[in-house]
Amino acid sequence: MKGLEYVFLAVGSVLGAFLRYKVTESPLLFNTLPVNVLIVNVIGAFILGAFVIISEQYHLDGRYSLFAAVGFCGSLTTMSSFALDSNNLLENNQYGILAINIIANVGLSIAALIGGKSLMSAIITN
Repeated sequence: MKGLEYVFLAVGSVLGAFLRYKVTESPLLFNTLPVNVLIVNVIGAFILGAFVIISEQYHLDGRYSLFAAVGFCGSLTTMSSFALDSNNLLENNQYGILAINIIANVGLSIAALIGGKSLMSAIITN
C-alpha cells in the first residue's frame, strides 16, 4: 500500500467513525431493542451496495474502494457493537428482543445492500 492509499483509507475511516459516533452517542431504544447500531449497519450496507455499482460502472481506481468501502463503510458499521448489544440482551434473558435484534441487523443490512445496488443500477442505466 502506498502513501496516498493510506490517506484515502484514513479519511474514509475518520468520516465513517465520526458519523457512527454522532448516530450512536445518544442511545435510541425501541422497547429494549438498541436501534442506533441497527441504523448505522443498515445505512452502511446501503451505501456499500450503491458504491459497488458505481465502482463497477465507472471502473473506479482501487483507492476509492479503500475510501468508501473499507474506510467509510467499515468504520460506520459495527459488528462489535451489534455483538455486545446482542450479548447484553442474552444476559438479561430478553430472548425475543435478541432474536429481533439479530434478524433485523442481518436481514435489514442485506436488504439495504441489495436496495443500494438496485437503486444505483436503476439510476445509472436510465
